[in-house]
Amino acid sequence: MSSPEQPNPADLPTNDEVAANVPEALDLAEGFNAPDHSQWEEAVLKVMNRGRPEGRELTTEKALARLRSTTVDGVEIEPLYTFDDDAAELGYPGVAPFTRGSTIRSGELDSWDVRALHEHPDAGVTRRAILDDLQRGATSIHLRIDPDAVQPEDVGTDLADVLLDLAKISVSSRHDQNTAAETVLGVFEKSDVADENLQVNLGIDPIGFAALNHTDPDLAGLSGWVERIRGFDATSRAITVDASVWHNAGAGDVHEVAWLIATAVEYVRALAEQGISPNESFGAINFRVTATDDQFATIARLRALRTLWNRVGEVFEVDADRRGARQWAVQSWRQITRDDAYNNILRSTVSTFAAAVGGAEAISTLPFDTAWGLPTDFARRIARNTQIVLAEESHIGRVNDPAGGSYYAEELTRALEDAAWAEFQTIEAAGGMVAALGSGHVTDRLAELNAERAKRLAHRSLPITGVSMFPNRTEEPLTGQTPRPPAPERHGLPWHRDAEVFEALRDRTNRADGEPAVFLACMGTRREFGAREGFTTTLFHVAGLATPSSEGGDIAEIVERFRASGTPVAVLCSNAATYATQARELADALRAAGAQRVLIAGAYSEAGEGAEASFDGRVFAGMDVVELLTDTLDVLGIAHEGDQK
Repeated sequence: MSSPEQPNPADLPTNDEVAANVPEALDLAEGFNAPDHSQWEEAVLKVMNRGRPEGRELTTEKALARLRSTTVDGVEIEPLYTFDDDAAELGYPGVAPFTRGSTIRSGELDSWDVRALHEHPDAGVTRRAILDDLQRGATSIHLRIDPDAVQPEDVGTDLADVLLDLAKISVSSRHDQNTAAETVLGVFEKSDVADENLQVNLGIDPIGFAALNHTDPDLAGLSGWVERIRGFDATSRAITVDASVWHNAGAGDVHEVAWLIATAVEYVRALAEQGISPNESFGAINFRVTATDDQFATIARLRALRTLWNRVGEVFEVDADRRGARQWAVQSWRQITRDDAYNNILRSTVSTFAAAVGGAEAISTLPFDTAWGLPTDFARRIARNTQIVLAEESHIGRVNDPAGGSYYAEELTRALEDAAWAEFQTIEAAGGMVAALGSGHVTDRLAELNAERAKRLAHRSLPITGVSMFPNRTEEPLTGQTPRPPAPERHGLPWHRDAEVFEALRDRTNRADGEPAVFLACMGTRREFGAREGFTTTLFHVAGLATPSSEGGDIAEIVERFRASGTPVAVLCSNAATYATQARELADALRAAGAQRVLIAGAYSEAGEGAEASFDGRVFAGMDVVELLTDTLDVLGIAHEGDQK
């Protein structure tokens, strides 16, 4: 077989000849008809009206309304974003208003700080884990110093192998922030590293601490902490305004930004009263923000916070080059799941990607087994390498603000700015963040947000993969994690993970004797019942319930298989044509055979007029799954936790 003929280099055009034929303005759309919005609307209507009966087609307005969504805290998401002639100038990274980034990435591989969380109370374990992280890609360390985490007296041992002039140390505490800060400063004082080479975040956040512990915020000593590290590296911060306090208690994107800004403003004012200028105060504040698996919301939230903090800086007459908000993004603990925990690796990847694209200066990725206890070495490795792969192999950090100019990202950023600024103004009018916390404003807003989120979780419009959607009923629990020590009781804002309500249902089933089940009375052929059987099966698997089925057959055969299943709950699964002729007869037969609860998958009307009286409920997309599963477990006689059998 002959080789393809190679071109003669002498026949190829020179670079100058190629350049001469390149148009000055390259229009990639040249030759194509320019689409308009009406064409897109026509395509939407074609899809949305497919299969709808004549005379019941959706109008354009109704079709778009079905595609439009709203976040938990009221930000409207359009189905399509296009260029806006009135849009503001995009601006540049690294300069006011800092929407596109407070710091300019140089294109090096270490474009952000890979910050590893350590909270193991065993000093030997923590020392080895810190060294392992730093040797394998982490660039800084976060120590949580609490009775249930790193012990204050062990911090010197934990950091014994750390080159303090190379690795930044950040500390936090939910129990005693002052002791945590003093502890790490004590380690620094004993080192021979010059102050200007030390990098630290002291984690002082008295308002966040008060919210967690239901105490009165004490801002009196803020200036002392600022003065203590005045000679340290310029990236050091005495104050960390911590969004996780609000986020883990239920705050959404709008309130997270607004309450961060409101809290930071309180600190600037308090510092001014203590003799610290706003210029210096802005350089003393670090924002710890959350990164969720909602990619664009995270990107927009980080961008919006920087824009608003710049606006605050203008009011305080801070120098323009000092108004950039430095952000440390931490993966959302609230979105971590216990069940099907390996899905957390995907959540970690999305949230880390979003934080990097959003311009965070530091990122902490949580180990996927966080909900099971103190993480294993493998889980820590995956968390660390998630960042390294994104930075060094996917090259995410080589571009400044890659989302900038995206119609969706820009509009969502502006929407969050407007909504968060309005909430910030409400707090300011009420006397500031301390007053808002004391008056109940914060807890009232959180109650509203949590109620709306709970509704969406229950109806699965806010789905959790592997938990409320596509659960693995027979999954094995993770092993190897060290149980977390009991934490001191806090009396402030409670924290909850989104998946807890579904995990509680699974726990009820796991405590039961035998294998609790719901019988699926599948009628007709698989072509007729398959779709609804599949939907119903995964729905009951959310609670870990088995779903034996009849796989077709006549009514007598279905009833016999129901008796053999040993459960008092049955769900009819088929299509409308089969329901019309057999559903009510089968429901009566199942009740006669001992069924205490008979449901139908689909609409009552499919079984004929007045069929609702024959059933105890129905299974359908968009229903309250938590209510259905709770009622089912009650009928099955499975006790709640703490109930006496």
